[in-house]
Amino acid sequence: MAPAGRAVVVVALSLLYLCRAIFSTEFFSALTFAEGEHGCGPPSEWEEYAADCETAVLQLEDPDCEEGSSPPCESVFSLNAEKILSQARLFVEQRRFPFPVDDHNTNEELAIGYVLIGNGLYDEAIKHFSLLLQEAIETFKEALKLKSDFIDAHKSLAQAYRELGDFDNAMESFQKALLLNQNHLQSLQLRGMMLYHHGSLQDAIGNFKRCLQLEPYNEVCQYMKGLSHVAMGQFYEGIKAQTKVMLNDPLLGQKASSEYLKVKYLREYSRYLHSHLDIPVAEYNVDQDLPGNFKNHWAKNLPFLIEDYEEQPGLQPHIKDVLPQDFESYSPDVQKLICTADHLGSLMQYNTSGFLPNLRIQRAMGLATIEVMQAMHRTWSNSKVRVNGKTRQLQWRDMFDIAVKWRRIADPDQPVLWLDQMPARSLSRGFNNHINLIRGQIINIRYMEYFGSILNFIKDRILVYHGEIFKKCFFFFFLPSCVCFFTSSVGNMLFSVETQTTEERTQQYQSEIEALYKDLTAKGKALMLSSELGDADAVCNLILSLVYYFCNLMPLSRGSSIVAYSVVMGALMASGKEVVGRVPSGKVKSNRLLTSLTLLVDFEAMTTPSADRFSKTAKSWMNLKSSPSWYPNLPSVAETFQFSRTMIEVLNTDSSSRCPKKS
Repeated sequence: MAPAGRAVVVVALSLLYLCRAIFSTEFFSALTFAEGEHGCGPPSEWEEYAADCETAVLQLEDPDCEEGSSPPCESVFSLNAEKILSQARLFVEQRRFPFPVDDHNTNEELAIGYVLIGNGLYDEAIKHFSLLLQEAIETFKEALKLKSDFIDAHKSLAQAYRELGDFDNAMESFQKALLLNQNHLQSLQLRGMMLYHHGSLQDAIGNFKRCLQLEPYNEVCQYMKGLSHVAMGQFYEGIKAQTKVMLNDPLLGQKASSEYLKVKYLREYSRYLHSHLDIPVAEYNVDQDLPGNFKNHWAKNLPFLIEDYEEQPGLQPHIKDVLPQDFESYSPDVQKLICTADHLGSLMQYNTSGFLPNLRIQRAMGLATIEVMQAMHRTWSNSKVRVNGKTRQLQWRDMFDIAVKWRRIADPDQPVLWLDQMPARSLSRGFNNHINLIRGQIINIRYMEYFGSILNFIKDRILVYHGEIFKKCFFFFFLPSCVCFFTSSVGNMLFSVETQTTEERTQQYQSEIEALYKDLTAKGKALMLSSELGDADAVCNLILSLVYYFCNLMPLSRGSSIVAYSVVMGALMASGKEVVGRVPSGKVKSNRLLTSLTLLVDFEAMTTPSADRFSKTAKSWMNLKSSPSWYPNLPSVAETFQFSRTMIEVLNTDSSSRCPKKS
């Protein structure tokens, strides 16, 4: 290879390091930072990241400038490009930069992004990081022009596309890597994981099997193979693979892998799911059946150290695995139901960087939407429903539980559990939902569009609740959520949105949700007897207000956002309205200027100060229309798929060539 070619490859690899940093999305364990006696909360397990709280990473004032000096102290940041570049270089030289890497150019480019953030130029910072990402992708392409058989470049390009949510381009690049070397282990492993998270489980299993043929003790492939089998209802193969991971104990002094830590929970839940495969879902309750400490440890991703734990029963020979189901085996009405669910689920897909479309989740939540519609319609018609072995009127939690059961069955790897059903001791301590926007040089591209609005929201809350801006580490609560901004002199920064699910806060929010649901039920019943436009609008506002409080409460260990949105769509359909618009991504006109927007439903709720404003925002892009007259005539989802077995069957069924494509 020519020297120029080698140079391009070196640049490509260095930019890959940057890409991985920008792509990474990490969630810290539930921690609370309280303002301590000296202005800094206890570091606890943050020792590695929080050795000191005295100096911020992004200092807006020159540390060498004294107050009252002449000329007066000025911000080290400026709109002048030359000064921004100069300050970035100073950051790098003085090591006042989070997590520096070996490559100087990479450090300088990242420092420029942080200077832009510190100067309040959030859009420019996002553009800068996005350009770096695109440059990395283009550099990989240039490297491949010079050396088309560079397997690692194909693999890394595929992973870059995967992190952006671009499935087709990622598959193409993985395919090119594997055409060059069909035994390329990393490409097989990464492609298998992407296929799983795309909802293509059978294809994913093929990749993991090939991976294990090449490397039998690969924990990631073994874990993912077991997970994929269980998700498809193939419990014998799934639990066998999980047991192999469990037997691979770490050596003395060796850190256990994340797969090793998770596999015991997955195996126990797989056994539970298998034993309930042919019991009607309405006759049992996962949150009540699973032991409290098991749920608590699973939700917090803690090591499986549970005293007096009684294992779930092993596989029962008389309970057979779930068999493949052809789309044609369903009646025409059920086929129409499945196709409608696929369309409704696709409307929930976030069209923004970092979100990979998951067709399995889309179908599950589409079916949840239709079932919510049917349940609400029965409730407003004074009919009762079957819930947890009892026949009674539908309550607000039952409405959300419909979506929870579908989200839970679609991906058994994630514990979708009600936090208020945890043990009393855990409830008293509370649960925290963490979403990091920035952690050092790790930028969460899913949520960075909200960085500016959240930071401005913080400033307002500080002034309202504290009266002054603290100059050291700080922690503050506000409704509807909490934002932590944590820094240290060793060059680390954490900027995260945190929802504190304490027992008292849960009771307050549930009281509000209960009141809204009662009002919704009354107005829904009135709507069934009326055709007045005002009644439909009132019902719509109540639905959105109820979901606003649900999103801010974040009552589930996983999946609160998609559960909430499927309930919104289903309840609106029960009122005769259909969501036609998609969650927007692009440019929107605000009252001040044209701004970039990637709207995320849960973040929109958490950063909007009132339910009324959230309702107005949501209705502006939902594009509500009158729902089709045939919706109420669809087969009952609860009766058609009343067992876990039938739920898994329909999620496994391929309808890609049978359902009409909708724009």
